[in-house]
Amino acid sequence: MKISKIREMSSPELKTELSELKTELFKLRFSLATNGLDNPMKIKEVKRDIAKINTVIKERELEENKNK
Repeated sequence: MKISKIREMSSPELKTELSELKTELFKLRFSLATNGLDNPMKIKEVKRDIAKINTVIKERELEENKNK
């Protein structure tokens, strides 16, 4: 997921996407532990997307606090 696409999303959309990615990460890790994955690099991609979303959320919180 591109950072520009993430920045265009609203805060509620980001939180929804974050929860979906965390669920997907759990499923990928579970699948890896039980029967293996076709593409183990998918875990790395999902973790990076989670980090990107967390970064944008934190940036918005800091900007909000700065403007108060």
